[in-house]
Amino acid sequence: MLSVSDTGVGMDQQTLSRIFEPFFTTKALGKGTGLGLSTVYGIVKQSGGYIWASSELGRGTTFRVYLPRVDETPVKDKLRLVSPPAPRGNETILLVEDDEQVREIARQILERQGYLTLTAANGEQALEVALRHDRIHLTVTDVVMPQMSGQELAERLAQVRPEMKILYMSGYTDDATVRRGLLDKQFAFIQKPFAADALARKVRDTLDALA
Repeated sequence: MLSVSDTGVGMDQQTLSRIFEPFFTTKALGKGTGLGLSTVYGIVKQSGGYIWASSELGRGTTFRVYLPRVDETPVKDKLRLVSPPAPRGNETILLVEDDEQVREIARQILERQGYLTLTAANGEQALEVALRHDRIHLTVTDVVMPQMSGQELAERLAQVRPEMKILYMSGYTDDATVRRGLLDKQFAFIQKPFAADALARKVRDTLDALA
């Protein structure tokens, strides 16, 4: 169990009950998207754990993260298998992610692999970018975004770029994503957070998949 506490202003029970909801925030408009705790929740659940929060107004907040215990003894000098270099490409990719830091990291990964990478912070920007470029081979889009979801974006892109492939990414577990009806299993998907190598391989696999 990992416990993190602060001595801040705390939260009332109504606020506390919503803190893990995507895009819920108590900040003023434009001051935060409310994705931090929902992403933490997704990572903890993906790891087979549980996160619990308690708070009182004027007395601060405590978060407790419970993770499964591993009873195995670590083996020193264990032989490490070296994976072959991630495959490269030269296609054009449209990257749609509302979190600026995640978008920038993903852009750098893709460009290092040789892809021409166009970026957009939301669905509307993505549609504008798609209309300005003659050929986009793949759109990599977050599933949960404000105003327009990744699935809604894909449906609208299909009307102007029917040949374009789609790769979804999300900070939620696969089961949660499916339950929310945000992702059809026929589409390519990668879980966030992802390693650079994992993103590079998933992008290449998606581009090489038969239409």
